[in-house]
Amino acid sequence: QEQLVESGGGLVQAGGSLRLSCAASGRTFSSVTMAWFRQAPGKEREFVVGITWSSGGTYYADSVKGRFTISRDTAKNIAYLYLQMNSLKPEDTAVYYCALSDASGTRWSGDFHAWGQGTQVTVSS
Repeated sequence: QEQLVESGGGLVQAGGSLRLSCAASGRTFSSVTMAWFRQAPGKEREFVVGITWSSGGTYYADSVKGRFTISRDTAKNIAYLYLQMNSLKPEDTAVYYCALSDASGTRWSGDFHAWGQGTQVTVSS
């Protein structure tokens, strides 16, 4: 059974940095897409950044391009997904989720069938 567990959220001042981690297990990861989404209070869940596992190709939402960086690693059948967030803004405040899809290069949340529990990121002004 697929399982995704995020960690690394917290409270940070505007302009600061945080690094989120996601550990995924329960399948092979050679042909998946993984992504980070976020959901702010009262708003819909939105795509942040995705990575095609086999090629390492990445694609970002315009709102985070140049500030956030996604990366990946694997060890002992566990896939690790990271999100380095720099120059954080109050509007980045949200619950961040990692997600897993068998579709390549997608941004649509409906294509992602496995989700973590989320980790809260709060950016104070």
